[in-house]
Amino acid sequence: MLWLQATTPTAHPIGGPSTAYLPVMVFFVFAAIFPVLPLVLGRFLRPWKYQKDKMRPYECGIDPETGAHERFTVRYYIVAMLFLIFDVETIFLLPWAIIFMGNDFSFTKFALIEMFVFIGILVVGYYYAWRKGALEWA
Repeated sequence: MLWLQATTPTAHPIGGPSTAYLPVMVFFVFAAIFPVLPLVLGRFLRPWKYQKDKMRPYECGIDPETGAHERFTVRYYIVAMLFLIFDVETIFLLPWAIIFMGNDFSFTKFALIEMFVFIGILVVGYYYAWRKGALEWA
């Protein structure tokens, strides 16, 4: 019996604690090489001398008529702000639609009334901006 216990091999670990982190280290190496390698290769492969046509500003194939620092009218910024406001407001419709598909009918009735009020406020704001002439270009 003692002889059997003495001859059974003991299990040794196949590496220390640092080998458990080997896949993570390999991942970090690839994560560092993956974005850097195309940049380095591009640096060596691109042409060093640019032609005049290459350095010219590109506007859909049309030669530029004015400078790049031309001033825009205020109406452009007003239309941009209105677009952002109404775009962000419509983003609120998605969570409402997801909640509205629930099974609780009493909550869905409240959510439906609340959404009609919300869309009514949006329509009033849109009408106000339209009447003020904020949506006119010229």
